[in-house]
Amino acid sequence: MAKKSAKKEQSDKPPDRLSNDSASPYYDADAIEREVGIRFKGVEKKNVSEYCVSEGWIRVEVGKTKDRYGNPLTIKLSGPVEAYYKDKKK
Repeated sequence: MAKKSAKKEQSDKPPDRLSNDSASPYYDADAIEREVGIRFKGVEKKNVSEYCVSEGWIRVEVGKTKDRYGNPLTIKLSGPVEAYYKDKKK
């Protein structure tokens, strides 16, 4: 039974790297559906399009600007990243 509890603990932790772009290899629909929250340098961020906790960076959208393919323009910011699942209110 110890293995089951260890597996549950891992499922309560968001992935190390996640992207909200379905074409990305780091896209995980289950994690996005559970609503992952991101704290960057201790501040809650809501416009994060991709993050990596182990490498310490996030990609945030720059306003409503689009690139030449119609995708949101992003910039990469470096610093401490904390990822967590938001509690669902019932």
